[in-house]
Amino acid sequence: MDLDLVFFGTSGSVPTARRAPSALLVRRGSERLLFDCAEGTQRQMLRSTVGLVELREVFLTHYHADHYLGLPGMLKTFALRGREVDLTVYGPPGLVDLFGALKRIFGKLTYKVRLVELEAGDVLERDGYDLVTFAPAHGVSAIGYALVEAPRPGRFDVEAADALGVDPPERGLLQRGESVELDDGRVVTPDAVLGPARPGRKVVLAGDTSPSPIVLAAAREAEVLVHEATFLEEERERARETAHSTALEAAELARDADVSFLALTHLSNRYFGPEVEREARTIFPETVVPKDFDVIDVPFPERGSPRLVKGAVRRGRENVAEPAREEAVP
Repeated sequence: MDLDLVFFGTSGSVPTARRAPSALLVRRGSERLLFDCAEGTQRQMLRSTVGLVELREVFLTHYHADHYLGLPGMLKTFALRGREVDLTVYGPPGLVDLFGALKRIFGKLTYKVRLVELEAGDVLERDGYDLVTFAPAHGVSAIGYALVEAPRPGRFDVEAADALGVDPPERGLLQRGESVELDDGRVVTPDAVLGPARPGRKVVLAGDTSPSPIVLAAAREAEVLVHEATFLEEERERARETAHSTALEAAELARDADVSFLALTHLSNRYFGPEVEREARTIFPETVVPKDFDVIDVPFPERGSPRLVKGAVRRGRENVAEPAREEAVP
């Protein structure tokens, strides 16, 4: 089962010439889950090889404008296409009130939008995985999301199956956890031909947050942690005042949580990726700072480590170097 993260928006509160505000698409098999939908998200998707897919679900982390402002336009675009399939939007408490205000912007739709307010600790059970919510420390109603896959059956022991006389048609049943009865009446159970269960993958999307023991617990042993790094350590006090994190603090959390791979997003326009990455790597070497249109591939652990694929969904020309430092917005 393929699993990857597509970064459509990696900037902080305002867009820059190279980075849009928050939006991330999780692709698992045929599923497409959008987390946050900031200003310009639908255009970012259209500029990519992904395209503006008919999303079934959108997940919001909180209701600061740089995380949801692109949603009304996207909903309207779907309606102008004549969409009929329902769409579900999830978010922390306040979602219904938010849509009460937004409805005057997107107007009447051709499809139904279902709103689901989530509390920290809620679990959305899916086929092969759960989405578990937790409370980041951002000073407002907010939730983070952990995608936690179920354990997988152990490796199939072909030699053991041959020795027991299990024919190929029956092996699939054993792999799915079912016992089989052979022609001679013997019953073969899955544990006779399967090795120990193998863990699934875990991806944690923290949203905006200051350093938090709750986020640390949620991120424990994740393959990938996507964590904000709005500031560098020189602005630690400013990070505290605004309930954000520095790159160093995010790296310390990833180290303490025994995470395999750390992706830093929500960068202030004071900084560029390389300097944020350098600071974090002094604590946690397996850190990357994705740009818009980058992808993180998340294989099963036995098949390798997560990796950043630069510009993997960019349509047209290759990535260009970042421009000279932009002036910080007060």
